[in-house]
Amino acid sequence: QVQLVESGGGSVQAGGSLRLSCAASGIIFSLNTMGWYRQAPGKQRELVALIGSGGTTNYADSAKGRFTISRDNAKNTVYLQMSSLKPEDTAVYYCNAAYLGVRRWGQGTQVTVSS
Repeated sequence: QVQLVESGGGSVQAGGSLRLSCAASGIIFSLNTMGWYRQAPGKQRELVALIGSGGTTNYADSAKGRFTISRDNAKNTVYLQMSSLKPEDTAVYYCNAAYLGVRRWGQGTQVTVSS
């Protein structure tokens, strides 16, 4: 059974930092491209950051310079370090695992940034 379990969300003031974690099970983690997406109320889900199986990273323009995605294949965990948070970063953040066209999602973790 595949499980992606996010943690680390919460409420923070603008300018603050949070670190999200996503623990995966039931997949060959090291082969998957892992990603973080977010969905704000009334908006479509959007990509935040990706990290490939080889460690290559890609970021949305909104995340560049503020967020860092990383992975620990020994722990089957992907992280999103978020700093200089803004109110517009408020959203539910979802972990995604993708391999050979199959995509799996976690349940999401709420991040709320107050001004």
